[in-house]
This record gives sequence, structure tokens and C-alpha cells, in this order.
Amino acid sequence: MTTGMLRDDALTGKTIIVTGGGTGLGKSMTRYLLQLGANVTICSRRQAVLDQTAQELTAELANHPGAGKILAVQCDVRNPMEIENVLAETVAQFGRVDGLLNNSAGNFISPTERLSYKAFDVVVDIVLRGTYYFTLAVGKYWIENKIKGTVLNISTTYATTGSGYVVPSAVAKGGALIMMKSLAAEWGKYGIRLNAIAPGPFPTKGAWDRLFPEPLASMMDPTSRIPLKRVGEHQELANLAAYLLSDFSGYMTGECITIDGGEVLAAGEFSHLEKVTEDQWDMIGETIKQANKASKQEGK
Repeated sequence: MTTGMLRDDALTGKTIIVTGGGTGLGKSMTRYLLQLGANVTICSRRQAVLDQTAQELTAELANHPGAGKILAVQCDVRNPMEIENVLAETVAQFGRVDGLLNNSAGNFISPTERLSYKAFDVVVDIVLRGTYYFTLAVGKYWIENKIKGTVLNISTTYATTGSGYVVPSAVAKGGALIMMKSLAAEWGKYGIRLNAIAPGPFPTKGAWDRLFPEPLASMMDPTSRIPLKRVGEHQELANLAAYLLSDFSGYMTGECITIDGGEVLAAGEFSHLEKVTEDQWDMIGETIKQANKASKQEGK
């Protein structure tokens, strides 16, 4: 689905902060939030990248009726003072903050025993520490100002299942997921909602190259283990994110929605049997019949 699913004014009057909003999926989601009328602050560590994205999206949506405005603010999500600055500049520019999209991430594949302590820390600090720092800052602001805000975390399917070779990311995403569910229970009384999305493969230049570098990219087809036999379209993720940040999902909190083409389901014990041919199934069926017949004869 490459078109937007919500009406163009679905987020008019809303202001949303998107971490990691200058590139990849963050940029795609920001584009759609702007189309729906939201004002968006994008933040990441590289101001030049943010400025380029802000200029590009502003020009792209110049003739889009009702499109929101974009603000680019440099921020390392591991630094609470920089987070407070993003919050302050957003309020100064747009008047208030209504939503937070925790999208900043760091990940790469490696046998865990090859990792240094620092390499492990870098991923956990960005993904987990950055998420709880930003969520805490915005949550305090909402509670103090009696704003019914919404947090959306970009999680991952292995936040619940675990996965080898991305252990720092699994640890961090798992922690962020439990934090989201815990705060959904605790902050519901303030009208604050928290949800998450667990995406499967949605190719982006930076992250994709780190997770599927050569020679892995040539050795394995990521779609081979996905029942729908394709990767996700950025707009499909943007549609879901916009819904969860909008008032249309006002009765939903503490949930993590998987959007992965069925990839997690295919991890079942017998899912690899899709490689069995029709002729082989005929042979297997006949073998089972013979085994059943022998079993009945032995039982007489």
C-alpha cells in the first residue's frame, strides 16, 4: 500500500517530535505526518542531515494543502540537556508538544563474543537510554501541563523473542518495550498513551547495509523467510505510525503491533517445510499411510 490511509487533516493542530527523523524510516514517517497536517520536530546528531531533510520535505510539500511545518534540532538522545533543548525549542516554535515518536536506533550484526564493552554500550545507550530519557522528559512536560500526549516507540520483532547476533539491540529494544507497557499502565490516569510498532524488514540505506552487508546480502534473500514474500513499503509503516499517533487510536495503549509480512510466524518449528515439493509431499503422504497401516496391524 503506497498511498496514505488517513484523511489529510487527521493530525492538524498536533505537534510531534521524531527522533532519528532525518533519514530512513524516520524521514518517511515524518513526511506522512507533515502531509496529515502535523508540525514535526526532527532531531538527530547531525544537523546538516536534518537541515537537508527539512529543506527537502518543505519543498516537496509546498503545494500540499494543510501540510504542517518542520523544525530541525540537533540532539544526541543520550544527552538529557540536549533533549530538554529539543523540547524547549519545539514549544517555542509550535506552542506545545502532543506526540513523541522514538525512532532513534543503533544496530549491527556481530557474534556477541566479538563485541567490546563499548560497542555493546553504544547500542544500548542510543536505543534504551535515549528512549527512556526522551519519554521521561516529554512525560513530565505533559503531566505538568495537563496534556494528553502520545508516545510511539519503533521496536522490533525480536524484542520479545530474542535473536542471536544482535544481542545489544535485543536487550535495548526489550527494555524499551517493557518500559512502554509499564508507563501505559502508570500514566493512563493522565490521559497519556504509549504504544509500539515492531517492524520486519523495511529496507533503508544505512540500517540495511549494516544488517545485510556483503557477502551476506548475496548469500541470503531476506524475503525467503517471509510468508508474503516481500519486504515492507515505507508508506505501510508510516500509515500505522500515523494511526497510532492520532486520536483515531484513542482507546489503544500499551500495545505493540507487528508489521512484518508474517516473518515471525514463519519461525515455527515446521515452517521450513515450505521447501518440500509436491512430488515429495506425495511420497511423504504414502509413507504416512503405510506407517498408519502397520500400526493398526500391530494393534490387532
